[in-house]
Amino acid sequence: MPLHPGVQVVAGLLAASAMMIGLWLVQRRAGNAGIVDVGWTAGIGLLGVFFAATSGGYLSRRVLVAVLMGTWSARLAVYLLRDRVIGRPEEGRYRTLRAQWGEAAQRKLFSFFQMQAAAALFFALPVLVVAWNPTARWTSWDLAGVLIWFVSVGNTILADRQLARFKSRPENGGKTCREGWWRYSRHPNYFFEWLHWWSYVALAAGSPYWWATLAAPAAMLYFLLWVTGIPPTEAQALASRGDDYRRYQRTTSAFVPWFPKKDG
Repeated sequence: MPLHPGVQVVAGLLAASAMMIGLWLVQRRAGNAGIVDVGWTAGIGLLGVFFAATSGGYLSRRVLVAVLMGTWSARLAVYLLRDRVIGRPEEGRYRTLRAQWGEAAQRKLFSFFQMQAAAALFFALPVLVVAWNPTARWTSWDLAGVLIWFVSVGNTILADRQLARFKSRPENGGKTCREGWWRYSRHPNYFFEWLHWWSYVALAAGSPYWWATLAAPAAMLYFLLWVTGIPPTEAQALASRGDDYRRYQRTTSAFVPWFPKKDG
């Protein structure tokens, strides 16, 4: 029996909050607040599956969106866990926050983790809209959503592997990757991550509240371009690679893949 959407949202927020409390306790013991990124990503997938399972829309579409969101979430959560948490020192941005907050660090980190619980709920809401889509048949919009998902997630994985392969070669120390997608965009992984969110917009077509799904790609674009994505990443790249990265900035698109310009 489907739950009322209001009940779904409240239950989802409570579950996400409880999970983040647990992860906050983990970071107290481990000294690595980067676990919050893993929890945020996993939380979106878990909430998405919960929303799909407890809604009343077309069953086949609910199963589809649960698989798509769950797969995206699991892949990225495992990647972040291996790349930033297990056996890794805490990222510089979290060390900086601890230093700035001083004795209030744990209290403020608790609030930060709870904010991430709310963010996980926000980014899972497109699944709720899709899962209540009353169109009881497959449409061309569903096909478009699946195609967008495979193109975006597949190329995110490809860009990550291209960068990892470049970094694995000792002779590339201190150099900037210009291989594969990185020749056409300074942040192809961010671009394809953003593109992924449009798959749920397509799947929501036909729902009375389809327009609400536009909030996710809009918010993701904002964070990637101006907050937690490109600005800190490029600041770190300039600090570690200097003039080589400045040349890369002059010739290569920051976000949308495009042909590189000639330097000078």
